[in-house]
Amino acid sequence: MPARPNFILILVDDLGYGDLGCYGHETIKTPYMDSLARRGLRFTDFHSNGAMCSPTRAALLTGRYQQRCGIQGVLSERDDYETGLPLEEVTFAEVLKTAGYATGIFGKWHLGYTPRLGPLRQGFNTFGGLLGGDLDYHSHFSRSGRPDWWKQGQLAGEPGYTTELTARHAVRFIEENRSRPFCLYVPFQAVHFPFQGPKDKGERVHGGDYWSNSKYGSRLDRAAAFGEMVEALDEAVGQIASAVRRNGLEERTLIFLTSDNGGFLTVSSNRPLRGGKGQLWEGGHRVPGMACWQGTIQPGVVTEVALTMDLFPTMAALAGARLPDGLKLDGVSLLPLLKGERLPERTLFWRTAQARAARRGPWKLLIEDDRRHLFDLSSDIGESKDVAGARPELVRGLERELSLWEQEVTAGVEWIRK
Repeated sequence: MPARPNFILILVDDLGYGDLGCYGHETIKTPYMDSLARRGLRFTDFHSNGAMCSPTRAALLTGRYQQRCGIQGVLSERDDYETGLPLEEVTFAEVLKTAGYATGIFGKWHLGYTPRLGPLRQGFNTFGGLLGGDLDYHSHFSRSGRPDWWKQGQLAGEPGYTTELTARHAVRFIEENRSRPFCLYVPFQAVHFPFQGPKDKGERVHGGDYWSNSKYGSRLDRAAAFGEMVEALDEAVGQIASAVRRNGLEERTLIFLTSDNGGFLTVSSNRPLRGGKGQLWEGGHRVPGMACWQGTIQPGVVTEVALTMDLFPTMAALAGARLPDGLKLDGVSLLPLLKGERLPERTLFWRTAQARAARRGPWKLLIEDDRRHLFDLSSDIGESKDVAGARPELVRGLERELSLWEQEVTAGVEWIRK
């Protein structure tokens, strides 16, 4: 594999497993993301570490279970304005920056609402976008009526649709850093609500309160708006891929695209999975995943299990970057998968305030409302056949591993959000 490749990590917000053409959607048109999947590896068993925004982002940045840094739930603008990802956490941006990479982030941070807890304090040289969780795509005001569109550490009165702005800044970063190794993190706000297409008008204003149903926007045809948002996102991804090609970087750049959690059930498609965003049924955390690297990754389909937290060690390994002494990552490098090999078997875990889950091989234990469910995902991806009663030994074994994991990752940690 070429040494010290560039990395473009695209994180979509609330993109469901079945929202793209390459994952079976029949009406929303996504030719550019479909092309990435066709020219690279398309994962069928890729998972977000969390079932909501902030937890997955913490795991992605740190390569560790988000529970280790106390971010189990969404950081709320109302309740967590002065908290975020602890600055002592080591991020992939810090490791790659130390290894000589230019590091940039454009889009949604959602790991701290103020610049002192923003990406410029976590290893990124360049930042443009929103610090919070969602804002009006056109007027750029948050649910609390605060302006939330930044350039570096300053609020920026930059007009435009946030999906298009994010792509524009990402393309500029590629062009400005084409002669050196770079790591570009593009966490789009799309396709999170409010449901606004690129031709709609801004609705939120300064000082407004958008915490009730108004947070979704005024359009009643939400499914149609969502389709417009996905297609605008696809166009933005196409612009980024085109910039890589135009600058002669395709053979030196790994592009990885995935989602921070499953789709929002009222508008999104998680078919053929059960459940959606916020839940630990497969629809809440099994998400699209694709890796494209021309000349290095052979096109194909990956059926092995991988998680968001695996991307940090993958990039570090490809960059030849040294991890700080004593830093232990929970994620594993996906280099074997990129070479067509297998990963060692491991047990993986998820936890929210309402549920817990463990996965080993095809077996998934889900504990919700003190009820234990067991599914064989190799034959029941839709989690319709609970076999917990028939396999009590498996239930006990996975629950024991889950309990030990919970004790380890939460030792000495004060929860930021329960």
